[in-house]
Amino acid sequence: MSDSQRVEIEYCTQCRWLPRAAWLAQELLTTFETELTELALKPGKGGVFVVRVNDEVVWDRREQGFPEPTAVKRLVRDRVAPGKPLGHSDRATDVSP
Repeated sequence: MSDSQRVEIEYCTQCRWLPRAAWLAQELLTTFETELTELALKPGKGGVFVVRVNDEVVWDRREQGFPEPTAVKRLVRDRVAPGKPLGHSDRATDVSP
């Protein structure tokens, strides 16, 4: 793991998705308060809603729809704090379809 762990949430200002981006940012900062060194909200246009971890796209609304916080937390965890338990967020994946 590198010393710098940066998450960026790029959101569409035209769509007024700042509240959604800020809420997701709050969820990630609360969960990874000691693991993340930076979390940025990046204004964008054209319906963008993309989550990046250290410049790697981990969620793109155009391909995957809007993310549930639990799904994004797992993706971020796998990159910045592998093995970190996420409590109820992990248990949701233990259920067989």
